[in-house]
Amino acid sequence: MEQIWKTLYDAAKAVQNPRAISGYVEAGGVAAAIESSSGRIYTGVCVDTACTLGICAERNAIFNMITNGEGEIRRVVAVMPDGRTGAPCGACRELMCQLMPQTYRDVEILLDYEDGRVVTLGELTPEWWI
Repeated sequence: MEQIWKTLYDAAKAVQNPRAISGYVEAGGVAAAIESSSGRIYTGVCVDTACTLGICAERNAIFNMITNGEGEIRRVVAVMPDGRTGAPCGACRELMCQLMPQTYRDVEILLDYEDGRVVTLGELTPEWWI
C-alpha cells in the first residue's frame, strides 16, 4: 500500500474525536481525509443532529477543500468509529460525481486499510445518472 494512504488515515484519525456538542448534536464518530489534485490534505468529521441536518465526514472534508479554493479530489479515506475504513455513502458519492463529472471515475477510495484494498469511485458508482 502506498504511503499516502497511511498519511490520509492518520490525518482522519487525528480529527476523529467522537463527542457530544449538545443534547441534539454529536460529532466525530466518523472522520475523513481527502487528497486534492494539488496534493493537499483536507479533513472533516461527521456531524449528526436530531433534526437530520448533519453532514457526513467525507462531504465535510470536501467542503473544506472547496472553501480553500480547490475542486478536484484524488483520494478519499473514511474512518469509522471502530477504526476501520469504509465506502462513502450515496450522498457523498453523488457530490463527488457532480463536482468532477468528467473525471470522478478516477477518484481512489480506500475501502479496507488493513488489507490495503483500494477501489475507484467509478467502480462504486459505474452508472451515474447524469
